[in-house]
Amino acid sequence: MRLDGKVAIVTGAASGFGRGIAATFACEGGRVIVADINGSAAADVAKSLGNGAVAVEADVTRKADVAQMISVAVEVFGGLDILVNNAGYTHKNQSLMTVSEDEFDRIYAVNVKSIYLTTLAAVPAMENRGGGVIINTASTAGVRPRPGLTWYNGSKGAVITLTRSMAAELAPRKIRVNAINPVIGETGMLEQFMGVPDTPENRVKFLSTIPLGRMSTPADIANAALFLAEPSSNFITGVCIEVDGGRCI
Repeated sequence: MRLDGKVAIVTGAASGFGRGIAATFACEGGRVIVADINGSAAADVAKSLGNGAVAVEADVTRKADVAQMISVAVEVFGGLDILVNNAGYTHKNQSLMTVSEDEFDRIYAVNVKSIYLTTLAAVPAMENRGGGVIINTASTAGVRPRPGLTWYNGSKGAVITLTRSMAAELAPRKIRVNAINPVIGETGMLEQFMGVPDTPENRVKFLSTIPLGRMSTPADIANAALFLAEPSSNFITGVCIEVDGGRCI
């Protein structure tokens, strides 16, 4: 068991990449807080993972919700070792001129402010365990941005920069910080990223930009997160791993 005895929080864990990460961590012996703004869906996922998982309904843009999420990890499982900042939000693929201010604010609140809030709450809990691991879900959009998702691209660029700066600053506290950059994936936000209906015909232009010829899956991202979370990667910090089938080559 690669995460035996470790306690992890995964945000946005009711679906998509987050659900895949939570399930993989649980299978590897981790005790998992399944956190999501959709409380009922989070509860369903936690139930499917067994006694080593607990659901928490949390809006990661709200300080009180984040504090409660950390408290549950400490109270139920005795501490916190791993935090996966996976919750994300995007606008529909469109002109940068037509994205509303409300959409812009929500994107930066979920994708960027949440990392600020979770870090402030999680670091003390990790220090009590002698250190820990923070994994941020960024995106290839922050590495090789393309038209149509400009404001989302910027938020993921911020996540990549934050990851590296956090890694440098938190290293003396024995907290490693890394990021995963997925390429477009088969999740609930797929049509938002595409900007068109998800049909085989419309997928062709996206698949043509990925050398390995397919989109990312929750399993792909979960396997990368598991590697970054487990003790065997204990000398890796400040890296942003592209899980993209060669998209960023």
